[in-house]
Amino acid sequence: MTVLLTHAYFLNEDSKEQQIMRPYPPLGLIYISTFLENQGIENEVFDTTFSSKDQFQNHLISRKPDIIGIYVNLMTKLNVLEMIRFIKDKLPKTAIILGGPEVTYSAENFLRYGANYIVIGEGEETMFELVQGLTLNPSPGERDFEDSLNPSPSFAEAAAGRPGERDFRKIEGIAFLMDDVFIQTLPREKIKDLDELPIPNRNKINLHPYLDSWKKYHGKNAISVSTMRGCPYTCKWCSRAVYGLSYRRRSAEKVVEELAMIKRDYNPDSLWFVDDVFTISHKWLTAFRDALKKQNVSIPYECITRADRMNEEVISMLKETGCFRVWIGAESGSQKVIDLMDRRVDVHQVRAMIQLTQQYDIEAGTFIMLGYPGETEEDIEETIHHLKESDPDHFTITVAYPIKGTELYEEIEAHRTTAPDWETSNDRQIDFKRTYSRRYYDYAVKRVISEVKYHSARKDSGLTPSLLRLKISTIISRIGMQWYKNSS
Repeated sequence: MTVLLTHAYFLNEDSKEQQIMRPYPPLGLIYISTFLENQGIENEVFDTTFSSKDQFQNHLISRKPDIIGIYVNLMTKLNVLEMIRFIKDKLPKTAIILGGPEVTYSAENFLRYGANYIVIGEGEETMFELVQGLTLNPSPGERDFEDSLNPSPSFAEAAAGRPGERDFRKIEGIAFLMDDVFIQTLPREKIKDLDELPIPNRNKINLHPYLDSWKKYHGKNAISVSTMRGCPYTCKWCSRAVYGLSYRRRSAEKVVEELAMIKRDYNPDSLWFVDDVFTISHKWLTAFRDALKKQNVSIPYECITRADRMNEEVISMLKETGCFRVWIGAESGSQKVIDLMDRRVDVHQVRAMIQLTQQYDIEAGTFIMLGYPGETEEDIEETIHHLKESDPDHFTITVAYPIKGTELYEEIEAHRTTAPDWETSNDRQIDFKRTYSRRYYDYAVKRVISEVKYHSARKDSGLTPSLLRLKISTIISRIGMQWYKNSS
């Protein structure tokens, strides 16, 4: 039984990411791969990031895996559908298993498109039981090989199981079709003790293209690390499709053990902690500091957190443990919009923590979202004021879009202005009736960026050609906003 895992992200097709060039390896897949291997199931990870579709397809034809597991998120969905079509056409004996955040609320759609099984939620234990079941209950193609005289049963029959075989309906956390009826089994209980998971074996893929890209475009490279799963906060726009509304964390000692291995094997310039709220537990952060000292491990890192989980003592510990950049979520400079999002944070506290972080010689970044339902031009002005006052070293801006399964999606469902076809679109193409037109927000984004950058740079120098360009961009963006405000 040959098992191949992949993720359908192709960097050479993503023009925006090629400009940013901060690619991260598929850490979730590596976790599942390592878990399967520890259970005695050999597998291969095909990392598509620096590959091409032709190379991937040629590899599939060459390997002819019995099982292929594909991670699916919002941005890779259309590539995954293309993969399904290819596999069903060229490798009909291969069982297709999908997992990841995109499949949770569209499981039946993916199954009717051609997937055989969907893993819903946390993937390690479910994938292991599913692969085990497929080993006992061979797919239609495999039974053809076993006994060409007997008609090969359907996947539904295989799922139901024969005497002595696995009944897939008893595997928690999966979905499949049985006699053309959609079946979703009971949810799987989340892994309580994350220390039971093996440290991900990054040697399953080639990390050097990632490290080299970071070094080339940013002067230093980075490796991603996860210390926790889930998030206990209730932001309405945020997807909790995989880990749910939870907070589970590996012990500080286990994390530092992983960091020591990373330093030994790769010696990266920096780490990127992918956790939603790195400083959520001050007790854990203290243990992390102590474990780093005890094991004599030191690697600079950046992370994400919330202002209400920061104070001077926390920032001091971040500095002590090697943090060189922290991203502090705000999403808006308007308290009204923050409250509409159910962010449960005070905008003044966000500003204070950005400034205090910088006093400790740590770079501060923040996230901004425009176009949230109920936001007005006055709220955008407050956001510009917020960014000028807090003066973060970095900020990113997105225009709000609804992800299926979130509270935001439910709130705008009745106000959608587009209904794109599921098979040819993703959630980013869903739009809804906002305060102003979508084009208004395109100009609003440009205005926020240019005006805040102009304000920040103006403090350090006189009028330069680059500053003049920012000023002109600000003026043009203001005009564009007013034009589309009045025409909306």
